[in-house]
Amino acid sequence: MTTTFMLIFASALVMAIGGTPLVRRMALRLGVIDRPNARKIHVNPIPLLGGLAIYVAFIAALLIFGGRYRLDELVSILVGASLVSFLGVWDDQRGLSPLFKLAGQFLAASILVISGVYVGTFPWDALNIALTLLWVVAITNAMNLLDNMDGLSGGVGAIAAIFFLLLAAMNDQYLVGALSAGLVGACFGFLVYNFNPASIFMGDAGSLFLGFILAAVG
Repeated sequence: MTTTFMLIFASALVMAIGGTPLVRRMALRLGVIDRPNARKIHVNPIPLLGGLAIYVAFIAALLIFGGRYRLDELVSILVGASLVSFLGVWDDQRGLSPLFKLAGQFLAASILVISGVYVGTFPWDALNIALTLLWVVAITNAMNLLDNMDGLSGGVGAIAAIFFLLLAAMNDQYLVGALSAGLVGACFGFLVYNFNPASIFMGDAGSLFLGFILAAVG
C-alpha cells in the first residue's frame, strides 16, 4: 500500500510540474488572465487556469497507479470534482453568478450522497445527508475564499492532504490514502510556479477542486 501511495504522489508531482507551464501558455493564448486592479497586490497580469494542471495530474496519477478502489465511490468523487472544476474554469473565463456556482456545488455534493459517500454522525439519514451537503459546500467555498495569496490555497491543501494520507496509511484506508497522495503531489508540483512571485494562479478551477476533494476525503 505504501509503495502505491508513493507512486501516486510521485507521478502527480511530476505531471503537475510538467503540465503547469503548458496550462500557463494555454491561459495566455485564451486570454484567461487575472489583471491587476485596486483590490489586488500583483502589478502584472497573471494567467489563471493553474487548477487544470492540478486536476489533470491528480486524475491521471489515480487512474494509472491505483487499482483497489471502491469504484462507485471513486467515480462519484471524480465526477463531482470534475463538475466543480468545470464551473471554476467557466467562472475564470467568463464569470458565473454566485447562485449558479452554489447550485453546481450542491449538485456535486449530491452525487457523493447518492453513491453512499456521506457522514454517519446521526442515527437519522436525513440529518447525515444534510450535514454532508453543508460540509462539502462549506469546505469547497472555504478553499475558494482562501485563494487570495501566492501559495496559500495550494499550501493549505497540501498540508491537509498530508495529514489525511498519514491517517489513511495507519488505518488501511486505501481510497482515502490514494486520493490524499495524489492531491499532495499535484499541489506540490503546482506550488513550484505559485509561490511568491507567482507565475500562474490556480483560479477557481483549482480552489473549488481542492476544496471538494478535501471535503470528500474528510
